[in-house]
Amino acid sequence: MKTKRHQKILELIANHVVDTQEELLRLLRQSGFEVTQATVSRDIKELQLVKTASSDGKYRYSANAKKPRRDMTDQFYTFLAKSVDDVDYCRNFVVVKCHTGMANAVCELLDNMHVEGIVGTLSGDNTFFVMMREDEQAARLAKELTNHIGGR
Repeated sequence: MKTKRHQKILELIANHVVDTQEELLRLLRQSGFEVTQATVSRDIKELQLVKTASSDGKYRYSANAKKPRRDMTDQFYTFLAKSVDDVDYCRNFVVVKCHTGMANAVCELLDNMHVEGIVGTLSGDNTFFVMMREDEQAARLAKELTNHIGGR
């Protein structure tokens, strides 16, 4: 639920001018998420949202464009080791097979890592795909991910 809520928050701040936590809370509730002010506050912190000046001079929430913190990398590799069953690749695609229900979370963490060469990702319930720009990048990513799950 938290991952879906985080995705919705990122969607909302991309499509609406959201300048207060209250506005974000209202939009989340309109989208079917029954959350509290404290939850919204935690989500803002976890997503590392920042307030930036818009063209009209008002401030609004936006996603932090900085590289992820080191702890995000650690969190990714922890989730990867505990959640992934197998990694394979074909040409410029990497296929990551996870325990049921874990693919979206691991994929989201990978997206937040801003790995060079990733064009995009697509996640299901137990599998996610990573499209790489080059075949060689897919081979390297698959090897790295496999190494972190113990080479299963």
